[in-house]
Amino acid sequence: MRSKTKVFFGALEGNTKAVLFMVVGTIFFSMMHALIRYMSDELHAFELAFFRNLFGAIVILPWLFRSGFAPLKTERLGLHSVRGIVNGAGMLMFFYAVTITPLADVTALSFTAPIFATVLAIVFLGETVGARRWTAIFVAFFGALVILRPGLVEISQGQILALSAAALWACALIMIKVLGRTDSSITIIAYMIIFQVPVSGLAAAAVWVSPSFEQLCLMALMGVIGTLGQWLLVEALKAGDTNVVMPFDFLKMIWAVLFGFFFFNEFPDVFTWVGSAIIFGSAIYIAIRERKTARRVGDKLISRPSDQS
Repeated sequence: MRSKTKVFFGALEGNTKAVLFMVVGTIFFSMMHALIRYMSDELHAFELAFFRNLFGAIVILPWLFRSGFAPLKTERLGLHSVRGIVNGAGMLMFFYAVTITPLADVTALSFTAPIFATVLAIVFLGETVGARRWTAIFVAFFGALVILRPGLVEISQGQILALSAAALWACALIMIKVLGRTDSSITIIAYMIIFQVPVSGLAAAAVWVSPSFEQLCLMALMGVIGTLGQWLLVEALKAGDTNVVMPFDFLKMIWAVLFGFFFFNEFPDVFTWVGSAIIFGSAIYIAIRERKTARRVGDKLISRPSDQS
């Protein structure tokens, strides 16, 4: 017997369901970032990252038990491990950036990840990019310069870490593209968490402070909403059209501003708003262009006679 939740989501159309998933996912991610900032006065960012991964692993265990651990079957364990290590290093940088930099700044700079990924896809996957997408790439990096304003203001350690994390996540996105050809979303997420737990655990060991029961509860919440947010993002992109779904990812910026203002007395300056809009607009354009290009390639393959015809 299906639950009321499944009946509700099943009744929604593709793009409507995808947008709902994306909106809820952005709220979850922003809540997790706010929890990181809130708890950073008592626990180091590396320890917070470890428990986020540990409790995230606990969240996916029911899926694995129900499927008899079938999602763990893969022929690309090596690539999964590299992706997990890279993603884990990016998470450690991002968590630390959140603890020392305004939430809106970190969120805005994180939007550069798809831009870095596009450049890496050109270099390592041999993807062809036209003049319009190259223009969008340069415009996006100009947006990052608007936020950072090198030479006019001092670039903070947190901003550097946020950009570095985005670059590492871009590397992980390229690996996900390769892994996605053979492995399911659950397999990719499961191995990411499996490898991130020891990576973040080693980092946490150097700054370890025994958490209280209340802190454990908050970190459990962090792990649950972080993992669910990631799952919702994957499902949103699977269920809906990229050009419909991706613009709602900018809500992360709105939630970051609201959380930063109400809980941490932060408010971004005009450069952060303008720069983030430029970066995000460029990322959206690239995503739409990639989707259209993929569709054209698919149409050509469908219309091309098979060897057996």
